[in-house]
Amino acid sequence: MPVIGTAGHVDHGKSTLIQALTGRDPDRWEEEKRRGLTIDLGFAWTTLPDGTDVSFVDVPGHQRFIKNMLAGIEAVDVALLVIAADEGWMPQSEEHLAVLDLLDVRHGVVAVTKADRADDDLLELVMLDAADQLRGTSLEDAPIIPVSAPEGLGIGRLLDELTRQVAAATASFDDPGRPRMWVDRAFTIAGSGTVVTGTLLDGPLAVDDRLMVWPGETEARVRSLQSHEESLQRVEPHRRVAANLVGLDKREIPRGSMLGLPNAWMPSDRILVDLRAARYVDELGPKGAYHLHVGSGAYPVRLQPLGDGGAILRLDRPIPFAVGDRFVLREVGRRAVVGGGRVLDPSPHRQETWQVLRSVVDASPDEQATALLELRGRDDLARLAAHTRGGTPADAVTDGTVAVARRVIPDLQARLRNVVSVYHEQFPLRDGIPKATAAETLSLPAGVVEAIARGTDVLDQGAVLALASFSTAVDEEAATRIVDALESSGLTVPRVRELEASDELIHALVRAGRLVRISDDFVYSAAQVEQIIAGVRAMAAPFTVSEFRERFGISRKYAVPLLEWLDRTGVTIRRGDQRTVR
Repeated sequence: MPVIGTAGHVDHGKSTLIQALTGRDPDRWEEEKRRGLTIDLGFAWTTLPDGTDVSFVDVPGHQRFIKNMLAGIEAVDVALLVIAADEGWMPQSEEHLAVLDLLDVRHGVVAVTKADRADDDLLELVMLDAADQLRGTSLEDAPIIPVSAPEGLGIGRLLDELTRQVAAATASFDDPGRPRMWVDRAFTIAGSGTVVTGTLLDGPLAVDDRLMVWPGETEARVRSLQSHEESLQRVEPHRRVAANLVGLDKREIPRGSMLGLPNAWMPSDRILVDLRAARYVDELGPKGAYHLHVGSGAYPVRLQPLGDGGAILRLDRPIPFAVGDRFVLREVGRRAVVGGGRVLDPSPHRQETWQVLRSVVDASPDEQATALLELRGRDDLARLAAHTRGGTPADAVTDGTVAVARRVIPDLQARLRNVVSVYHEQFPLRDGIPKATAAETLSLPAGVVEAIARGTDVLDQGAVLALASFSTAVDEEAATRIVDALESSGLTVPRVRELEASDELIHALVRAGRLVRISDDFVYSAAQVEQIIAGVRAMAAPFTVSEFRERFGISRKYAVPLLEWLDRTGVTIRRGDQRTVR
């Protein structure tokens, strides 16, 4: 269900025109009705001549309420720019057109209201001036239609033209399946709790969905949904929605908050953007006090121009962004909209990459994810998806959680080879570096490390990685000396530290099966262990530690570690102070 949004100078008849089009008064506040002045966002809906249901968002035209206007204009699919025939083009006409142009709203109609108050010559001059003002903007081809709401003059023609514009706008709708809604109202209903309203940009959204609220990352559940006063179990994108939320107070979700699925969006307080100045602004510099208007929210930002339209914006709090998000920049000091543009990278690593990203800002989510990964080198797939409304990079090495761009594979392969080589030098008697150790060193998942190793001289040997040219070289003379020292001692073997052998040699002989490590202090030769196991199996069961000591002629210092090893390896089973052979 597309959204039509009004724009135009104060008292040019926007609300009156919507009432004529829909039969509903969009002004909600008593003060608005008393003063005849729209202060906050208003909402209405109707069915167009072709049967299409549409929502209307009515925005205030007074310069004092420009922030409220900006909170409602972002979700607009079709613009209804209103100019009064008896006043013509005015300051807020210009500023509102600038907002629509900066947001690249390309479908719209210009309604010249109060046509009954102007003679034919004046009406023609106002329409010609409007056409001239539209030139060079996103709405330069918008039809211009004179109307008079009280008399119904031109209302039928305006509805027909809105129908054509809505059809053109909806032809390009797409839905990545990640619900996203910026909150423009939050209130409490007795017996129901917190209700929020907004336009669902992406979807769908369903009853019982678990949602996250940004900023703040608090959670809530959807108890019920309404659209145009109709209760629904599921709402599709591009509809005005009222969501009754469980688990939140209305103070926790003010205007400007964003609703989305948990883990589907990732906030950032620094974004790379393609920035364009409003047509009445010469240049945007870093010294101004700016507010970034995105969705229905307004956030203080610091501007760092990069030249030729690129810029870095730094926010005072992290907000979820995706590539292609449109925004408006307002300078607080002069109280005016001064620029706008699109997000190129929600979390830039290098600010000089903005020219590259400009070429994919209108591409598919997958193409955007591919471009981001190419620039970042590596990234979490969940993060890439959050930054591109669900995109998955192509031609990447991935283990299902992390993706690595092909361009960085040669460098990672060289680093991997160096890591393995250094490990061989440090531990020449080990078969290779454990995959987990290599993965931690490279800050990559083991699955990606395995993929990087393919096609190189780094061999995957199951639990370890080793260079093809590497082989362990045990000092056979030293190994024989160790085994002889153990076996010549009977079962009262010397401690490991008394064997005068390096830890690496001991580890190598254990891995080769020539030694068996019983405890931190003791190792035995394979032959000694076979002797012990055979002797235990010949003992009458059950037996005690004392009986075990007597059978093998050893002290408790040796008996206890041996029995604990026999328990661990399943040779014996301990029950209290006695053991039996399994």
